Amino acid sequence: MHTARDTSGSRTLTGAGAPVSDGFEDALLSDPLLGGGLPEDAEAHLHAASLAYADGAVAEAHLKAAQGLAPGHVAVLIGLYRFYFYKGRLAEALEVSKECLIKSARDNNFSTDWRDVHAGDADFGRYESLKPRFFLFSLKGYAYLQMRLGELEEGRAAATKLMQLDPSDKIGARVLLDILDRAEQDDDG
Repeated sequence: MHTARDTSGSRTLTGAGAPVSDGFEDALLSDPLLGGGLPEDAEAHLHAASLAYADGAVAEAHLKAAQGLAPGHVAVLIGLYRFYFYKGRLAEALEVSKECLIKSARDNNFSTDWRDVHAGDADFGRYESLKPRFFLFSLKGYAYLQMRLGELEEGRAAATKLMQLDPSDKIGARVLLDILDRAEQDDDG
């Protein structure tokens, strides 16, 4: 990943793909508290969206139909996030990451402002703690997208918060901070 300037002159980060989930999405969606309760029709639309991925308009229509049937459901949010991310529609992916942050904050009884979440609010280090891990993955996606969209200070703040919540860095926030540090050194040198 490296920095580049867009047509407005703003710095953005380019390169690496989506933050790796290490099978987390499968575990999350199989959890009855988070992944359960998806209406069959919504699941059918998610499946149809995956089959129609090459035709973005059709895939998006299926995702929006799933969202109408199961608004705020983790499976639908992940589907929307991944669709927008891999289609390069990063501003829309960022909006979905914000929805994921708010949903996971509420599900964990955290403040809906990620800046006000503290390490003692949950056991963020336990692999089995799916709700807190979804919050961390949502915050990582938010940090990464902020960086890619040129909002480097906001991205740094979110990645720094990740390191505070997950000091053992199981989520991989350190790499985001390292990229920002290298970008700053490149600009200074």
